[in-house]
Amino acid sequence: MSRSARWLFGLLLCLGMLAPAAPALADGIIVPDPPVCDGELCPGPFPISQLAIRYHRVEVSIEDQVATTRVDQVFRNDNDFVVEGTYIFPLPAGAAVTQFTLWIDGEPVEGKVLTREQARQTYEDIVRSLRDPALLEYVDRGAVQASIFPIDPGAERRIELEYTQVLQAEDGLVHYRYPLNTEKFSTQPLEEVTVRIKVDSRDPIQAVYSPSHEVDIARDGEHEISATYEATNVLPNRDFELYYSLGEDRIGVHVLSYRDPAEDEDGFFLLLASPAFGAELDSAVAKDVLLIIDRSGSMDGEKMEQAKQAAIYVVRHLNPEDRFNVLAFSSSLSTYASTLREGDEAADAVAWIEALSARGSTDINRALLEAAAQLDSERPALVLFLTDGLPTEGVTDREAILDNMARSAPDSLRLFSFGVGYDVDAVLLDTLSEAHHGATTYVLPDQDIEESVSAFYAKVSTPVLTDLDLDLGEVRAYDVVPEALPDLFAGGQLIVIGRYRNSGETTIELSGRVEDRSEEFRYSDVEFVSSGGPDFLPRLWATRKIGALLNDLRLHGADQESVDQVVRLCIQYGFVTPSTSYLVTEPNALGTDAIGEIVEDAFKALQSAPSIVSGRAAVERAAAESALGGADIAAAPEGEAAQVVRTAGTRAFHLVDGVWTDTAFDPQAMDPRRVPFLSEDYFALAASRPDVAAALALGPDVIIVVDGIAYQTVEADEAGDAIQVPDPITSSDPAVPGQPDEPSASDPGIGSTGVRLPCAGGAFALGACFLPLRERWIRRGH
Repeated sequence: MSRSARWLFGLLLCLGMLAPAAPALADGIIVPDPPVCDGELCPGPFPISQLAIRYHRVEVSIEDQVATTRVDQVFRNDNDFVVEGTYIFPLPAGAAVTQFTLWIDGEPVEGKVLTREQARQTYEDIVRSLRDPALLEYVDRGAVQASIFPIDPGAERRIELEYTQVLQAEDGLVHYRYPLNTEKFSTQPLEEVTVRIKVDSRDPIQAVYSPSHEVDIARDGEHEISATYEATNVLPNRDFELYYSLGEDRIGVHVLSYRDPAEDEDGFFLLLASPAFGAELDSAVAKDVLLIIDRSGSMDGEKMEQAKQAAIYVVRHLNPEDRFNVLAFSSSLSTYASTLREGDEAADAVAWIEALSARGSTDINRALLEAAAQLDSERPALVLFLTDGLPTEGVTDREAILDNMARSAPDSLRLFSFGVGYDVDAVLLDTLSEAHHGATTYVLPDQDIEESVSAFYAKVSTPVLTDLDLDLGEVRAYDVVPEALPDLFAGGQLIVIGRYRNSGETTIELSGRVEDRSEEFRYSDVEFVSSGGPDFLPRLWATRKIGALLNDLRLHGADQESVDQVVRLCIQYGFVTPSTSYLVTEPNALGTDAIGEIVEDAFKALQSAPSIVSGRAAVERAAAESALGGADIAAAPEGEAAQVVRTAGTRAFHLVDGVWTDTAFDPQAMDPRRVPFLSEDYFALAASRPDVAAALALGPDVIIVVDGIAYQTVEADEAGDAIQVPDPITSSDPAVPGQPDEPSASDPGIGSTGVRLPCAGGAFALGACFLPLRERWIRRGH
């Protein structure tokens, strides 16, 4: 395969890794004691991963921002030797933990809350002893800790933990985080993972959003919500996070923003807009609904029956002021009525739909033009267009169909296409939806048409604000995704993500139409931070941006600027697959000159590539790009790609010749400073910034770029002169997460009952009352 062909193949298959991250969770850690040889610790390294986690269950109750978290997990020793060690549960960064209780196999045990500084010392001690840097990513967190009695081969140990923390609300947005990113510490996938969160608030709850996992949201009035995540057979890789907004506004708007505190770069923002609960009762927009059903011969059988049930669902769930019609097309066209009808005729329409049968060819052009002719520009119109084939009758040229529809459709039309199976023209469907303010849903052969259509319609059945326009004021936003804003529906929320140049407070204006009048909503003193913020935002923005760019390339052809952006973002954020592994393994894959050559090769390959518009590959690519462009969760490495690509905070790393290499590293322009593994310089580098520690936790061999300077971890005999570590970034979190300096009921040496824990028999820590970790292990005489 030529280099140009490889670049084209890799660029197209970038989608394979760019699917939103697969759900995965983790838990507390049992750190095994290292073996002792002749009175000294045996030379390592010793992996932390020695136990399997059978299940992990989390129940969270949040009442007026006080969160009580109860954890239930079972560890299993699948080895043929006894495992003994220490249980460590990294606390959420900055969490104000007020009390905790710990049980092992149902019995209460003595435990300890470590301050952030104590936890850092403990993590470093473990890293030195095991020669495994994995725990370094938690250096900015406190921890709960307890000793674990020996676990025999084949035996299990059940650990339950409960702790309480106060959640902070910033600008009406509350954030809950559960520490789950310990995927490297389970030897097997978790058989069962459950996270259930119930929120009860005195203030009305508006938007609910998880940037980490796909959750099911249920509302019980405007003051209570529940969020649930469930999975089986998963390998953990990220913390669980949930945001929810509080407010009285008819349409609430809240913003998250991030700006790298170490780099002079523009910021990233995410805006959540959601109507108040119950908005459908007093502000629903009256609309017109047209269903266009393909009844050609290829729809015969189960597909036709499912399509009819989907249409019946829609007409039975119209709002009181809605009008509707149903069109069925093949070689000919039949309609339920000659004009739009009132919703009270739903029963008659159901009988008409039930009598439909499949036969003939596929005249898509005629069906679309008839639907457009029935609409006017005074009311919003939803057109649900369902087909399983290519145009074979009448006008069949794609560009002619698009031009005809562009001339005929009113601006009020919102066209939502449903492509059934693989024999559809994906470019036609996606271009139609894009041009008419809608979206395309692909119903694959093993999926149910009725379920897909009814689930979609339930989300869009009640528009509350249409023709949206967003003005972010003086922050100078750009690269906003989506570029064209969709309508806002009752029970839903709008997520907009982009970049910004100017930090500080601004006034946001959101405007739109409610039936025949314009409305504007203003939100004053909204802050876009100058430093810090949630670090998932850059990767989420890149996920959506790449999805939008790939979609444009597919629908409108290759241009140099778009290809340049796709390649650079894929490299910067590590969006690659095994098919693009040359980015990881070739010495010239990184660096300014190399990337320029890559862009040129990719552009030429795309220009010469034939267009694939239908078939399985075309449909799966279109569905993947659509998922990326609207992703709520940032893409992450999956499958084989995860063996050569890792992420740490906002950074991505490629495995190059056994070294985890920062994608910001330019081998032609940078000479790395050598840092001996496990040296004082090494731990000083890790302690300088949390994102640096997270990068070093990837393994003993790492190249990381900080403030434009490259650092490479090496064995002691390969080191050079002592290094100057980067200046630390001041954190707004307290040095002791939620803990006062003086002893209290939440002091590290005091249990949840307020009684000071004894030195012996409890968890270890560094301090006058506790044996140092190394000595404790050696005295056990393993």
